[in-house]
Amino acid sequence: MAKKLYVGNLPYSTSAEELREIFESEVGPVEEAIIIKNKDTNKSKGFGFVTMCSDGDAANAIENCNNKTIDNRPLTISWAKEKRR
Repeated sequence: MAKKLYVGNLPYSTSAEELREIFESEVGPVEEAIIIKNKDTNKSKGFGFVTMCSDGDAANAIENCNNKTIDNRPLTISWAKEKRR
């Protein structure tokens, strides 16, 4: 079962492809990486989600990548919460 992670404090210039590369190089295979964007401006909101291929890789990502610095910004990584409706 794949596990979804919240990734906060991203540099606004980070693309989904770069986010995927960060997690694949540090942890392992990524099922999906997305950057959340403002609907009106199409600019990054500074956070996104990464879905890892395994529970173990997701746990390792939290342990190994939380506070990892990208462009002088320490990432905040945690388990994603279900979307509220």
